[in-house]
Amino acid sequence: MQLSNHVGMSFLRRWLLFFMAALSVLLYSTVLQAEQTAEQGSVQLRNFIREVQQAQGLFTQQTVSAEGKAQAEQSGQFAFNRGAGQFRWQVDTPYEQLILADGEHLIQYDPDLSQATQRGLEDAVGNSPAAILFGSRRIDDGFELKDRQAADGLQWLRATPKGTEVGFQYVDMGFQDGLPARLIIMDGFGQRTTI
Repeated sequence: MQLSNHVGMSFLRRWLLFFMAALSVLLYSTVLQAEQTAEQGSVQLRNFIREVQQAQGLFTQQTVSAEGKAQAEQSGQFAFNRGAGQFRWQVDTPYEQLILADGEHLIQYDPDLSQATQRGLEDAVGNSPAAILFGSRRIDDGFELKDRQAADGLQWLRATPKGTEVGFQYVDMGFQDGLPARLIIMDGFGQRTTI
């Protein structure tokens, strides 16, 4: 009787080991397949530009200087209508600021100074990070797009402006489920802004 019990336990151990190994292979292949089927960041950006014509939401942004000194975090709200060339970027805290585009002009309003400035929309936005998300022209005309490695559950890409007078070096964009989830803008002075 002891012999059959020992044989039964040995069989059970082998069966459990086989089952665990098979389960591990299945889980690994499922994770690998999920990573491979996630669309690259550049594909998600092009789909976002083509399919999302208007949206609104909330944002926070943090700017860190080239020396590593963080500025006060800003938060606010945004909205855009791509077809009409309209967008609104409203900073609520810590200092109010409003940037509006009406399809022809960009208006920047500073309530603390009770001052507004207005410029032509194309001159103001041009090849800026705003043009990437809110613009209606072809993204490849103004930016070189390069997919980057997935990280933090996001599919990343780097958009580098083709023009020289743009004020920033690049913007890294992280997409999740077809929507931009994080932007990191590196400006010409080495400041890094995360939105």
